[in-house]
Amino acid sequence: MAQMIEVLLPDIGDFHDVEVIEILVQPGDRVEAESPLITLESDKASMEIPSPQAGVVGELKVALGDKINRDDPILTLTADQAASGATETEAEAQPQVEATTESADEAAEEQIPSAPAESAAQSPAGEPQLEQVLLPDIGDFKDVEVIELLVAVGDRVEPEQSLLTLESDKASMEIPAPVAGRIVSLAVNIGDRVNEGDLLATVETIEPSQVPAGQSIDTASAPVASSSISEPSDDAPRPPGEKAQSRRPVMARPSDAPRGKAHASPGVRRFARELGVDLYQVPGSGPKGRITKDDVQNFVKRALAEGVPSVAGGGGALALPTMPEVDFAKFGEIEEKELGRIKKLSGAHLHRAWLNVPHVSQFDEADITELEAFRKSQKDEAAKADVKLTFMPFLMKALCKAMAAYPQFNSSLSADGEKLIFKKYMHIGVAVDTPNGLVVPVVRDVDRKGIFEIAGDLGELSAKARAGRLSPGDMQGGCISISSLGGIGGTQFTPIVNAPEVAILGISRAEMKPKWDGEQFSPRLMMPFSLSYDHRVIDGAEGVRFTVYLAQLLGDIRRLLL
Repeated sequence: MAQMIEVLLPDIGDFHDVEVIEILVQPGDRVEAESPLITLESDKASMEIPSPQAGVVGELKVALGDKINRDDPILTLTADQAASGATETEAEAQPQVEATTESADEAAEEQIPSAPAESAAQSPAGEPQLEQVLLPDIGDFKDVEVIELLVAVGDRVEPEQSLLTLESDKASMEIPAPVAGRIVSLAVNIGDRVNEGDLLATVETIEPSQVPAGQSIDTASAPVASSSISEPSDDAPRPPGEKAQSRRPVMARPSDAPRGKAHASPGVRRFARELGVDLYQVPGSGPKGRITKDDVQNFVKRALAEGVPSVAGGGGALALPTMPEVDFAKFGEIEEKELGRIKKLSGAHLHRAWLNVPHVSQFDEADITELEAFRKSQKDEAAKADVKLTFMPFLMKALCKAMAAYPQFNSSLSADGEKLIFKKYMHIGVAVDTPNGLVVPVVRDVDRKGIFEIAGDLGELSAKARAGRLSPGDMQGGCISISSLGGIGGTQFTPIVNAPEVAILGISRAEMKPKWDGEQFSPRLMMPFSLSYDHRVIDGAEGVRFTVYLAQLLGDIRRLLL
């Protein structure tokens, strides 16, 4: 008869109140022994809690966001009949937790002892000497692969500073320097497999005050390293019995990746490794920038849709060079402030859009003299309807009319880039400036609503945006976007297309200008505007026709009735 057991959190080391960030199973799921059940994350590490034995998941005892400690219940498990004869002690025994360190210095202190150093040359007290850095005891791991070199020959390192990153099938770990000094030589390359006691590097020890922080020695004067730090090619000779790496990064080489850590759980790392994805190239959408499985899948889909070749596929893929890190404190006093959450999210989206959409911007202006006079004349009617009547509802209505005449502006390019998806609805996004950053709520079915109704919807969404109460649904499904800076100033600007939309309208401040009517100059209220669009979908002639037609609609609002 099957036995119901309660799976408790095992000993995970010196961690307390660890947050549950992923639940990897659901009631009714069948799991095997060692199958991961949940993922925990502290400020130092991410770790997966495996199942003690095979069985069927019963009741979940934890939820996302819970903070748990050793011996807290995780779930109930109906153990397989073959395992039910085990003793209670055996049933509750917990296998080793997999972990991937997230902070080089802190995690090194918790999980990996300082690498032992052996003196290669003795010198009088106070003088530099050479220390050999060997791989310390890293537990029950053999032939662990070097996946990243964090220093180069000539670099200065401090005690506990990470030298390289290793990765097994269960964990990623960083090896810290045992002493302060300068890297004289590196004995390993990316892709090498190492074991306890293997030589990693040679360090010339120095007192911390001897060399200014960040300064490197002249590598030409350093002793010749036993191996270089460059990534070996597939054709490079390998030790007997060692197989060539089959992993093919989808995008840029790991050596091209930006410095820093890929914030992902061990399960996501395994998943990325199976797909050949370089996690350093994947933007994370989870809390604290964590990379999820969906992020990895979406990255692969985008790479395939854009036809990006693998590094080994011949020719290689282009990777943007990263910006150098600058120590601004050298030039004067500085202050660091965390970038707001909204700006972080929108910044990543805009960066992707700018890199993936071939932008073209078209500039024009519209005579809104009559429209503005009509708007002002309707203020009393708008007050009766309890709405604030701005210029924006008129612009949105004219934009719908223009999109009906030029339907390619109300479309999106398919993921494979082969088809154009035309939309039968007209939802318009309007950029709203909030204390936390720019957001773009979407007003739905603008073509089916009157001016006052559009004004009411726009007012409600703007109020929610400024209060930080917009839901994800409020910002999805847009067909085209409007970014208006007219209330602030400026003459022209080039907004970035809010992909997967194919166009965005930018509005600048209107001003009175003398315009020739054929007989004389007369003062007219002219509004400059710009249209940025995806050149894969819209060509220049179509862009100009659209802006000319939109200007005509704004110049004579009676055209909206035609």
